[in-house]
Amino acid sequence: MGDIKSDDKKLEIAQEETVKTNSIEQVRYVCSLGAMHSASAIPGVIPITHCGPGCADKQYMNLAFYNGFQGGGYGGGSVVPSTNSSEKEVIFGGAERLTELIESTVKILDADLFVVVTGCISDLVGDDVESVVSDFQKQGVPIVVAETGGFRGNNFTGHELITKAIIDQYVGEYDGLKEKGTVNVWSLLPYHNTFWRGDLTEIKRILQGIGLKVNILFGHESEGVSEWKNIPKAQFNLVLSPWLGLQTAEHLKNKYDQPYLHVPIIPIGGMETSAFLRNVVDFAGLDVDKAEAFIQAEEKIYYNYLGDFSDFYAEYWWGLPAKFAIIGDSAYNIALTKFLVNQLGLVPGKQIVTENPPEQYRDAIRKLYQNVAQDVSTEVEFEEDSYTIHEKIRNTDYGHKPPIIFGTTWERDLAKELKTAIVEVGFPASYEVVISRAYIGYRGALTLLEKIYTTTVSASA
Repeated sequence: MGDIKSDDKKLEIAQEETVKTNSIEQVRYVCSLGAMHSASAIPGVIPITHCGPGCADKQYMNLAFYNGFQGGGYGGGSVVPSTNSSEKEVIFGGAERLTELIESTVKILDADLFVVVTGCISDLVGDDVESVVSDFQKQGVPIVVAETGGFRGNNFTGHELITKAIIDQYVGEYDGLKEKGTVNVWSLLPYHNTFWRGDLTEIKRILQGIGLKVNILFGHESEGVSEWKNIPKAQFNLVLSPWLGLQTAEHLKNKYDQPYLHVPIIPIGGMETSAFLRNVVDFAGLDVDKAEAFIQAEEKIYYNYLGDFSDFYAEYWWGLPAKFAIIGDSAYNIALTKFLVNQLGLVPGKQIVTENPPEQYRDAIRKLYQNVAQDVSTEVEFEEDSYTIHEKIRNTDYGHKPPIIFGTTWERDLAKELKTAIVEVGFPASYEVVISRAYIGYRGALTLLEKIYTTTVSASA
């Protein structure tokens, strides 16, 4: 038998070396090419991928299948054409192969717009993809290109590259009048956010309720490319997220002289949603009386349901959690934190943001946690590696009882270890089947409450 102490020391050294390599265990985003889903999330749009074999399929299986089993939609999943670049394209270039693929795609597939996205092979060997796509644009083919090689960043980065490409190459120039009361919404990352379809539906519903015409741009509530063509006509842009969409809004400000309203915290529940809507009403100069009538009607319904729920919540024998930990992207992380503290009175235990936000946005994100409630502030950490994340969760003092965890499939074993409940709220969520579920706004908050406490009661059984 070997020396146990010696073996333990070797394991400790190996773990230290793993940390030093900056490797990422159990990733929580995909490469920039994954933003092909931002294209397929627009009704009638089909992405064309110029990348290595299997790249597009891996993006689909990660983001759209083992993440709520969302499906590929009209232009995603198995529909997506790919060059499947091989050694031949690496040595001789892949422009000819891409030309052939676009020609056949246009003949076979019916789309309002094609979006060519590139992978690492194309970007590294220097294929002149823009020239290839430009030839088709001159022929009148509705097609744009975004260079999204994996080394350019993750799918959050790729998302903004694709939106900019569609705006510049397809929407084009505009110097006409603006339509008062029309808004373009830039919010959750399609497919990466497991509940994006339902959430965008609720966002559109409540904004329409206060009197706005809403270009929601992605998902089943979008009118597709015609809605994108109308982007320059909007009175303003709404960025509803901590940072994603800000680059797009700045670009639109410079290109079309459009102002934008940045609301960093996505509203969940009556209090946050009503405050959000009043903020939008003030910015857009909408009819206050009409907006207030809608808000009051929504609040009445919401708080009536909450009153019914309070009978359950007031009881003690279920052993409801007092603290919570959230592991996920910044948009849901801060939104859930505000809701859990202000609506349910829970105490923040640990908040970890996982999508690697650009450094220039991190201080602003940190400040959002400094005033969660009037007398509640907490710290947020930025971490991508699941090994490190789980160590942080384990080593946090939650008092006499473990916290309820809001995380991903990667946290399921951790929740079992800590003997607590877990609610999957982000990528990957492979124990959730999601069709139209929403967790934000008035209606989404009620669904979220059902999910939280059904999970809690089930875990205690």
